[in-house]
Amino acid sequence: MGEYVPSTMDWVAAQVELYERSNGAEGVTLRDTGLPVIIMTNKGNKTGAIRKTPLMRIVDGDRYIFVAAKGGAPNHPVWYNNIKADPNIQIRDKAEVFSMRAREVEESPERQRLWDIAVATYAPIQVYQDKTDRVIPLFVAETID
Repeated sequence: MGEYVPSTMDWVAAQVELYERSNGAEGVTLRDTGLPVIIMTNKGNKTGAIRKTPLMRIVDGDRYIFVAAKGGAPNHPVWYNNIKADPNIQIRDKAEVFSMRAREVEESPERQRLWDIAVATYAPIQVYQDKTDRVIPLFVAETID
């Protein structure tokens, strides 16, 4: 992977820096919600740079679920294209770091079950889906064996 390039969104860059500097002791919740986040590290699909994004901590056993909601915006978040181009990612969950592979879960009973887990963890996800015309992508990340 290339060199780490912090997010242009100040709050994202600051949260990643705090989370990593404190080894997951600080910066572990989404802004003022009190809800837990993890840090996803991936490779930028255009630049090859290392990108880091705080995402809601949504789990299914030892797997992580990511919802590309972007607040219900009409387009996907940038990290969506990065993962589609290279599904090999790293997850930092507080002090633990895992090498994982992400896959998009298409319309299926598995997707509905994972969607229900995501909404139970962070209810606004359903609100975001209701306010956009796009089907919000859902990914599951599994440990690389």
